[in-house]
Amino acid sequence: MTKRFNTIDGETLMTMPFKPINFIIQNLLSEGLHILAGTPKVGKSWLALWLSVAVAKGEEVWGNKVKRGDTLYLCFEDSQIRIQNRLFDITDEATDKVNFCTENAMLGGELEERIVNFIKEHPDTVLIIIDTLQMIRNTTKDNNYANDYSDLTILKKVSR
Repeated sequence: MTKRFNTIDGETLMTMPFKPINFIIQNLLSEGLHILAGTPKVGKSWLALWLSVAVAKGEEVWGNKVKRGDTLYLCFEDSQIRIQNRLFDITDEATDKVNFCTENAMLGGELEERIVNFIKEHPDTVLIIIDTLQMIRNTTKDNNYANDYSDLTILKKVSR
């Protein structure tokens, strides 16, 4: 049997009906798995916190509308007092729709089950942030591309 690519022509592709992309932050952050990456200490955790609060409160982000809902910020490198201090710096008023957890859980262990249970308990969840990826990874593995792919595939399945 001759091996061939399974292709689709442009005309057919352009006539196929697809569901529109659902955005959490219009034109900026869609549903699904995303990675926020940058050099250490540039403010990624501050941005993650601000996004968690803004989405939970239904506040626009940089002029973009948000899909308001429950958020979960898994801030595994922080303490509750540190998060509280940062909250006071970014908002005058938090909401009970933004949730925080500083208690670490490992990927391939309890993390996925805890996320699924959180979503069951908070069916309006629209955003979950894990800060940081390294904190949930199995430290006995090398952190090469294959392991990154494997770990992110697990998270992608949970994010659907």
